[in-house]
Amino acid sequence: LDKGIDINSITSGCRVALRADSYALHKVLPNKIDPLVSLMMVEKVPDSTYEMIGGLDKQIKEIKEVIELPVKHPELFDALGIAQPKGVLLYGPPGTGKTLLARAVAHHTECTFIRVSGSELVQKFIGEGARMVRELFVMAREHAPSIIFMDEIDSIGSSRVEG
Repeated sequence: LDKGIDINSITSGCRVALRADSYALHKVLPNKIDPLVSLMMVEKVPDSTYEMIGGLDKQIKEIKEVIELPVKHPELFDALGIAQPKGVLLYGPPGTGKTLLARAVAHHTECTFIRVSGSELVQKFIGEGARMVRELFVMAREHAPSIIFMDEIDSIGSSRVEG
């Protein structure tokens, strides 16, 4: 342990530098988010509204019940002893309003909207994708309350690239 390092400043998940010759703690590094994660689209409360979405009245009603209500009125779920939903799966062909609906939910709940493509999370090296997902959630906590919208999620289940 080098002089000048406060051992109390080191916590779980903290990044540190070690000396190559002795593996002694050399310095505490700043928290780092992968540049690919930081490039993911982050919007502070998007300007999309439910009024901009046509033809999805039933889906808007369902999304309000499942996502908006628990965010705006968590006390209702606590009083009934019901666990709040953690997420939803929006599926359908391209161009049917899934992204716009998610942005509208973020607007009406005053949440940060984080859009990530599933293909960005699929990496060639084992463990890289999992690390990026962890960093994505760290970033989401820093921008809380937030909604993470994973587009093209089906690309995560495809076969691994050989090399």
